[in-house]
Amino acid sequence: MEFFTAGNGKLIFEYNGETLQIEAWGENSLRIRSRMMGEILDTDYALLPVGGEVEATIKIDHEAETASIQNGKIKAVVRQSWWDTPGRISFYNDKGELLLQEIGVGGALKLRSRAFKPIIGGDHQLTVSFAGNDGERIYGMGQYQQETFDLKGSTLELAHRNSQASIPFLYSSKGYGFLWHNPAIGKVNFANNRTEWVAESTKQLDYWITAGDSPAEIEAAYGKAAGTVPMMPEYGLGFWQCKLRYYNQEQLLEVAREYKRRKLPIDVIVGDFFHWPKQGDFRFEEEFFPDPKAMMDELKSMGIELMVSVWPQIDRYSENFEEMRQKGYLIKAERGVQVAMMEWFPANIYFDATNPKAREYVWSKCKKNYYDHGIKIFWLDEAEPEYDVYDFDNYRYAMGPNVQIGNIYPQRYSKTFYDGMQAEGQENIVNLVRCAWAGSQRYGALVWSGDIHSSFEDFRKQIVAGLHMGIAGIPWWTTDIGGFAGGNPDDPKFRELLIRWFQWGAFCPVMRLHGDRRGGKEVFKKDGSKALNTGGNNEVWSFGDEAYEILVKYLELRETLRDYTRELMKEAHEKGAPVMRPLFYEFQNDDKVWDMKDEYLYGPDLLIAPILYEGAVSREVYLPEGASWTDARTGRIFEGGQTIHVEAPLSTIPVFLRNGKQEHLIGKI
Repeated sequence: MEFFTAGNGKLIFEYNGETLQIEAWGENSLRIRSRMMGEILDTDYALLPVGGEVEATIKIDHEAETASIQNGKIKAVVRQSWWDTPGRISFYNDKGELLLQEIGVGGALKLRSRAFKPIIGGDHQLTVSFAGNDGERIYGMGQYQQETFDLKGSTLELAHRNSQASIPFLYSSKGYGFLWHNPAIGKVNFANNRTEWVAESTKQLDYWITAGDSPAEIEAAYGKAAGTVPMMPEYGLGFWQCKLRYYNQEQLLEVAREYKRRKLPIDVIVGDFFHWPKQGDFRFEEEFFPDPKAMMDELKSMGIELMVSVWPQIDRYSENFEEMRQKGYLIKAERGVQVAMMEWFPANIYFDATNPKAREYVWSKCKKNYYDHGIKIFWLDEAEPEYDVYDFDNYRYAMGPNVQIGNIYPQRYSKTFYDGMQAEGQENIVNLVRCAWAGSQRYGALVWSGDIHSSFEDFRKQIVAGLHMGIAGIPWWTTDIGGFAGGNPDDPKFRELLIRWFQWGAFCPVMRLHGDRRGGKEVFKKDGSKALNTGGNNEVWSFGDEAYEILVKYLELRETLRDYTRELMKEAHEKGAPVMRPLFYEFQNDDKVWDMKDEYLYGPDLLIAPILYEGAVSREVYLPEGASWTDARTGRIFEGGQTIHVEAPLSTIPVFLRNGKQEHLIGKI
């Protein structure tokens, strides 16, 4: 009996209704798909069409009932046996070392590594299980609000929420990268005895795996397979000013003018939410923004770009609601009446970003009312999308039920604007977005970490989140400096937090000050109705004289870093390299760095060790082995492979220069 066939560069295994297909998909990489009772589907959720470009070596031994496919540094061996899991797959590197292996049948346990549980109607719940790897460390997977760095032993929800972005690409210390190419709601468990991936509803198994000798090699392979960010435009390298919202044209312009009067560097100012009449109108409200073109002209004359917020919610009373509902451009409820998906100011329903016609419709409105005025950056908020109740099984998109494809929503939301802006001839596109999935990076997605609290605990979580996001293929990432909620500009404790966060912000991919500060102004329309509060002041001069002096120092430092940051952005564009890098990215042979979650590298040359605890004015810093390190504050040189005690008064953040590079920073930090 012949279980294996080969053709068109693919190894195919068939048994008991299952078709398993393995093929080369980029250098040193394989794509694995399996379907029960059906043909393999050519889905392109995140992977680019690179299949077939690389010749793979396929060997079949019908007598031994084994087959293999090798593509450069990775080899998959498939075995059929009456006593084992049908078609069990094992992955090896080019040294013959086992990287990853599906679980076996477990004797009388009768386990299945690819367990398809039927759902009435034809689809399946899918659980894919791999044997545990002793000593393995796992990183990536997107943004989860936790301080866990090595994800081995963690259980993660494969779903998006406000401040959670599930991006199912991981890097393993065993020397492989793995993409779960499935946008279904589910979970993954990286237990010591096994790794289990679960999709609540799906049509087929689909994952991609690559092998390499370094984290950089693996990230580059993933970048080729799923795409890389565009080149960051020049205004992405400097400082971005934002607060809860500038409620009218004059308030926004006056803040921009004040930055210029003070001769402070600023590249972008932000017009946040509810500058519109109703959600889903996709335009400025004339009462508060009477002349957007004049506003843009003045900002341009100051060398400042304007970014405006766009929400995907459509108010039932929006001027566009009835047309969008009639044309099927809105997300639908699976059961009962068409429910409001967010009961907030007021009830509304999300547009369906998985529907190409809906994307074209929304872009046409934004082009007319924003882009044609000269606005070239958009803030794509609520991108998860954020439901009042995360009943993932009760929403349906054009692409299918949310439970089956819902995680792709933020990617397609970014694509809405990227495609429209690209069609207008714009290059180097960047848009701020609150969530992402695999492939979002190629649509110019700059992800920020959502509505986090203003606390040192949340601050610490952001360091970990940013490092995981970079490994997950999202090098453009940032936070609300100071946290979004809970900050009082007059509170000395908050001022300390803001200063420490701002110092770190100078060494983030994008430096952006934002937050809903206490002390906001009530706003009323001419008819007496209430508009949204403005939030308290959040400019660099809003936190007292001591803070102002320090914040200005780091604004100027960000400008000093501009040439270096530009090179990092070029590397992210060309190679998929993270801008924020775990220490192991550059020093994988130093075993001590694999657990370092409170210091990192900004590019290859700068080691950043933020102050992450209230009241702290010093900290321990580990300097990786294999380089010398210069203290950017004192100029003192240390050899790597040691932990040192570093003084860090409120005015400074510990930064170390690798092998004397970037020495022009000495004395400026």
